[in-house]
Amino acid sequence: MNYTLHQLRVFIEIVEKKSITRASEALHLTQPAVSIQLKNFQDQFPIPLTEVVGKKLYVTDFGLEIAETAKRILIEVDTINHKTHAFQGKLAGVLKLSIVSTGKYVMPYYLAQFLDEHPAIDFSMDVTNKQKVISHLENNEVDFALVSVLPTHIDLKAIPLLKNSLYLVGGKERVEQRKGKKSLIFTDEPLLFREKGSATRNAMENFMDKKKYPTSKKIELTSNEALKQAVIAGMGYSIMPLIGIKNALKHQEISIIPYPGLPIETEWNIIWRKDKKLTPVAKAFIDYIALNKKAIQEKYFSWIDKF
Repeated sequence: MNYTLHQLRVFIEIVEKKSITRASEALHLTQPAVSIQLKNFQDQFPIPLTEVVGKKLYVTDFGLEIAETAKRILIEVDTINHKTHAFQGKLAGVLKLSIVSTGKYVMPYYLAQFLDEHPAIDFSMDVTNKQKVISHLENNEVDFALVSVLPTHIDLKAIPLLKNSLYLVGGKERVEQRKGKKSLIFTDEPLLFREKGSATRNAMENFMDKKKYPTSKKIELTSNEALKQAVIAGMGYSIMPLIGIKNALKHQEISIIPYPGLPIETEWNIIWRKDKKLTPVAKAFIDYIALNKKAIQEKYFSWIDKF
């Protein structure tokens, strides 16, 4: 046996994605490169790891067992690396975050310097909707999460970062051409929503429920960026977080429409389970956030207070 760690990583990705194409995309490699690594890895075993039936790739039972063993090997390799860094006096380990999709406009600014100061840290961040973020917390799959609305069914600790304001918005041209009462936006105009499970979607629906507005002409988009582009293009109106439309406002592509009961005010929070045993890396990150959050807010987010 003379397989490499790279081959193990490639094979695990193939098993998880069940596709050479998707594995190559995840690994940022070409399909031929992934296929060659799979072939070289397979050549070291007398039993098939995968098989192709009807142009679809399947992992054999033997392949699944090898994949599980490969995962354990890579975990041990990471442990060796982390211990080596620790003995060198470097902070090392894994930091895992799960953040709601709009949080991608916030979280990187609270991470950049910390990761620069500790280059031995392995970092991963899942950007998804609130429903999945909460699931990650419930299953103890991450160290921390970033949300704008705190879940109430989990015992949590939290560090507030900055306010999150949601406004009624429309594309500049559509807003300029609009006639009649503003309330007609919610009854006669197309409304753009995020997907179910999104905190932005929940905030918009709760606002409309309180106003007793119908939710008929509904267009659903599965990311904040897609929603923003649809608003800019004039497809309709939406209630969106200010944090995600900064550049569109700056370039006058989107207009904020003053409306009674808006903006909706929440707050971005770093949260973690109260019963979570924090690793040295996680503790260092929380200490860093507590010490630097005000300076980061003033440097990167002071523009929010102007609205």
